[in-house]
Amino acid sequence: MQYAENILETIGNTPMVKINRLTADLPCLVLAKYETFNPGNSVKDRMALKMVEDAEAAGILKPGGTIIEGTSGNTGMGLALAAIVKGYKMVCVISDKQSKEKIDILKAVGCEVVVCPTDVAPDDPQSYYSTSRRLAEETPNSWYVNQYDNPSNCKAHFESTGPEIWEQTDGKVTHFVVGVGTGGTISGVGAYLKMKNPNVKVWGVDTYGSVFKKYHETGIFDENEIYPYITEGIGEDILPLNVNFDLIDGFTKVTDKDAAVYTRRLAKEEGFFLGNSAGAAIKGLLQLKDQFTKDDVIVVLFHDHGSRYVGKMYNDAWMREKGFLD
Repeated sequence: MQYAENILETIGNTPMVKINRLTADLPCLVLAKYETFNPGNSVKDRMALKMVEDAEAAGILKPGGTIIEGTSGNTGMGLALAAIVKGYKMVCVISDKQSKEKIDILKAVGCEVVVCPTDVAPDDPQSYYSTSRRLAEETPNSWYVNQYDNPSNCKAHFESTGPEIWEQTDGKVTHFVVGVGTGGTISGVGAYLKMKNPNVKVWGVDTYGSVFKKYHETGIFDENEIYPYITEGIGEDILPLNVNFDLIDGFTKVTDKDAAVYTRRLAKEEGFFLGNSAGAAIKGLLQLKDQFTKDDVIVVLFHDHGSRYVGKMYNDAWMREKGFLD
């Protein structure tokens, strides 16, 4: 008989799927690392489990403890699955720009959810960074995960996602393209792929309102770059320690409208029912087309599932209200 001992054993080994219609004008093979096949429907399951296991091994997370994390939803889901199996409580601190579906899903798997305003500075006491830290200080026997600076985030992708991509492409991958938020995925995968072949190019997809692209190009953290944006799961108004800028060959920025429109196009033209950051990732890849030649093998990673965005990008009324429907 073949079965997993628990749901956590089903994390990883996600499929690679060729993209056909949206990349028809590109001269090369474009493959999607399709992370929604993880049990929590996102790439974040990988690093959530790794961070929990490493905290247990270090004695930071103790039996019966409470896990506390600021999340855009997907890391919270991965942590919640680990908490259920391992017997912890879970508190997710989330910003009010995240979809209602994400909040409902977190509650469905037993999380306590605290919602904070988006349009405040990171060091504001109301921000989801500050709130999650404060709750951890106030809660006995708790552990604040801090996915932005937690090195286990990168390690998870160096140990699992990177090797899978290398093996699935038979070592032929030439470019890795991915949206950047905490930086764990791009830095962990990028480090592994460049270790195997230093010529592999690593491209980050950023959004307008985020600091990553300008900081990478100039070394300047420009607060004037920061303003509220709609795209979920990528971009930051801080510089997480997990973003290893030395591993990244470049960034491209994608507008909120393009991210939303291309999220819908992935569903209707490829049958890929994915989240908002996937639209940004594929549009970013298309913006980089001059970087690719006929012999290249491009891997773009798609983070999460469309079910989290049914009331947003997949809703005509919402798209019309935002001015995203022509």
